[in-house]
Amino acid sequence: MRQAISKDGTKIAYDLTGSGPVVILVGGAFSFRKFPGTLKLADFLSKDFTVINYDRRGRGDSSDTAPYAAEREIEDIGALIEEAGGFAHLWGMSSGAVLALRAAASGLPIKKLALYQPPFMLEDNGKLPPADFLAKLQDMVDSERRGDAVKWFMTKGMGVPGFFVGMMRMMPGVWKRLKAVAHTLPYDFAIMGDTVSGKPLSAREWQGIRVPTLVVDGDKSQASIRQSSQAIAHILPNAEYRTLEGQSHDVAMDVLAPVLASFFKD
Repeated sequence: MRQAISKDGTKIAYDLTGSGPVVILVGGAFSFRKFPGTLKLADFLSKDFTVINYDRRGRGDSSDTAPYAAEREIEDIGALIEEAGGFAHLWGMSSGAVLALRAAASGLPIKKLALYQPPFMLEDNGKLPPADFLAKLQDMVDSERRGDAVKWFMTKGMGVPGFFVGMMRMMPGVWKRLKAVAHTLPYDFAIMGDTVSGKPLSAREWQGIRVPTLVVDGDKSQASIRQSSQAIAHILPNAEYRTLEGQSHDVAMDVLAPVLASFFKD
């Protein structure tokens, strides 16, 4: 394990594997650097790239510093890029894809950007987070009701059916991993910002991202998620859009990894 020191002094833990051009992996909600899927992706990409697989602040072996702001996580990525020598490719998953987008929009020295299913909510289909979503989530976190926070975030924030969350509770190893990072769930909601308000994306907010970008989704994903991927790919001036056959939001990394490798190599 290595550490990068962010601008506010937060220690960002990361693993460095492989050799070649640098790729930084940006996980989404609930993810951390030892998450099984992330490890699989890092292992595959490390055959051709130097992979930085890190714990976002507050997760795993990384420290945290109050007060939180999405800008601090952009600074964390900046610190990792400095550790990498000044430039890097960036891959983001789900809300991590939105963080990666914000990092690119901030002007960080990113060579290429790859995104998997940024979970924007662009229509009011009756499944938007309620007005008190963040307040209730923060209250659950502050009162150490981690299981409740996980359930609330999944059902009210992600639209996961309650019965599916109930099944997760029956899997002790899985549920333990989810609860371990429950206190960072408000961070992911902050990163999403107004992109989950049921309104179209602001072209002005994202059109300044000029780096080559690959936006990927799966054909088994919900229509609203696919709409989000298509929308951002349409707005970005240098983006390509690709759909993986047979894949959903829970993408198989052995299917995704070759697509990313090909994109980052070109």
